[in-house]
Amino acid sequence: MKLYPDQEDIVADIHTSWENHRNTMAVMPTGSGKTVVFSHIIQQLQVPTCAIAHRKELVTQMAMSLARYGVHHRVIGPSDVVKQVVSEQVHELGTSFYNPNARVAVAGIDTLIRRGSELSTWLPQVKLWVIDEAHHLLRENKWGTGIDMFPNARGLGVTATPVRADGKGLGRHSDGVFDDMVEGLTMRQLIDLGRLTDYRVFAPPSDIDLRKVPVTQGGEFSPKPLKTAVQSSHVIGDVVEHYLRIAKGKKGITFATDVETATLIAQQFKGAGVRAEVISADTPGRIRTELMRRLRNGELDQLVNVDLFGEGLDLPGIEVVSMARPTASYGLYCQQFGRALRLQEGKKHAIIIDHVGNVVRHGLPDKARVWSLDGGEKRPRAVKPEDDIPLIACTECTMPYEKIKTHCPYCGHKPVPISRGAPEFVDGDLYELDAATLAEMRGQVAMVDDPSIMLNRMARAGAPQVAINSYRKNSVARLEAQTALRESIAWWGAHHRAAGKTDPESYKLFYHLFSIDILSAQALGRPDAIALANKINEYLIYVY
Repeated sequence: MKLYPDQEDIVADIHTSWENHRNTMAVMPTGSGKTVVFSHIIQQLQVPTCAIAHRKELVTQMAMSLARYGVHHRVIGPSDVVKQVVSEQVHELGTSFYNPNARVAVAGIDTLIRRGSELSTWLPQVKLWVIDEAHHLLRENKWGTGIDMFPNARGLGVTATPVRADGKGLGRHSDGVFDDMVEGLTMRQLIDLGRLTDYRVFAPPSDIDLRKVPVTQGGEFSPKPLKTAVQSSHVIGDVVEHYLRIAKGKKGITFATDVETATLIAQQFKGAGVRAEVISADTPGRIRTELMRRLRNGELDQLVNVDLFGEGLDLPGIEVVSMARPTASYGLYCQQFGRALRLQEGKKHAIIIDHVGNVVRHGLPDKARVWSLDGGEKRPRAVKPEDDIPLIACTECTMPYEKIKTHCPYCGHKPVPISRGAPEFVDGDLYELDAATLAEMRGQVAMVDDPSIMLNRMARAGAPQVAINSYRKNSVARLEAQTALRESIAWWGAHHRAAGKTDPESYKLFYHLFSIDILSAQALGRPDAIALANKINEYLIYVY
């Protein structure tokens, strides 16, 4: 199999990293060919290797990728998985590359740990371990236990999102085992190159209420309250209604919170004439394989799944993803989103229908991000400030767009603010404020620029001379600080005008980043003015 140039580049980067580091993390978006890359490396090195996965389907998928490279391999897994591996390889390739005595193995993590004693002769011979979805790997969890079984091996972990919902770091210096990180192209770069399909997102109005759904220590919504919240809303019916409205007849998968909810969704699909089935981690392997085959062959329109297609699994041909499962995990959200981005003949774009606010919660997944092996507060800002603009869903066409836009860029709809009497109602857009509010705010700025206004008021009110003198002194220092702040604001405005933003967009972005509108900023006291000027300057340095 011939690699794409970007895949060749990351293979080279991995080898370079190994010159100075033992364990390397490779970051590649969903659909970019992670399995192809590490299969290529295994074929290149020709050393005893163990490729590790966390589910039966991924073991089978890894084994198939190695077979395509002509790599003979054993399978460390239950007998039904071995039979599945052999069957699929014979079906696709006409022969099987399964060999129980091979030096290369594909293993399920649980079976690997369980069979440690019977593998004691082979384990020290292994020179390379590879883990897909490597963001799972921490020193103290079962993944760490698994790789510790290979005392003489270096490691390669691949993932689309090297971040954990619990905030733990993947580096050896933190909670993980990786010494270095290399990165492939971003999702947006792959889309622009035509390696992944572009997408359209729809976020229909939803009545789901997550305020009483706690987030666990692992960083995800608590399952039972989440199930209750979904079933107490109209999400189940909305999934079917909007699939029929937006993507009728297209091949799709729906992410559900639990098997009961998935069954209700599938029943409504069937009642509307949509060929749908439920699939979950509890579905027997033989049936899972058959359901995926039927979806792939066009015998099904929808698979409603529970915690099965979120990670790793290659599902070509998916045209639409419906999100009925809220997630607090950015990584899981990106995995779900990415299921629809693989290329397909005749497919103009993927369709994402988000019923639970995941897109607005996490932002679009193709924004450039700064990844790190650090954990918690040591991790650098994940995205540049201008890439971290929140999204809102258009009330007319339901497509999300950046909140700083004054109009929906897709249908042209302009939201009407509920009030024009304060900056918070218009997201800092001064053009949307009413005349009385603007006059009052300008009056506050005028008192900064001309201290005599307040000094005259104080004199007329009979204020003590010491108070008048103190105000006069403080006013001079305040105006000096404001002069510096306004210079920073001017640079801010010039930068964004040069970048093509309108003044209303610039006002909204300023309000989003600094939690104050530009006019109120010009009435701040000395300490707050200095602090804000520093923040603006830091932002401009970061952007430039």
